[in-house]
Amino acid sequence: MKKLKLTEEQIAYILKQAEDGTAVAGVCRKAENSDATFYNWRKNYAGLLPTEMKQLLQLEEVRRPSK
Repeated sequence: MKKLKLTEEQIAYILKQAEDGTAVAGVCRKAENSDATFYNWRKNYAGLLPTEMKQLLQLEEVRRPSK
């Protein structure tokens, strides 16, 4: 699994900004990520707290077979 450039807290903050009405393009520009990355994060992590996101990522890492 590819290592995240941002921490779980930063991702949660970015998602929260967009929920609060900030334009997605503006949020992505500040975070230096693409819109597609934002929408993938939103699909996977919307509504989760940073600690829950970290647990989810750890579980996904364990479930993936190593190559």
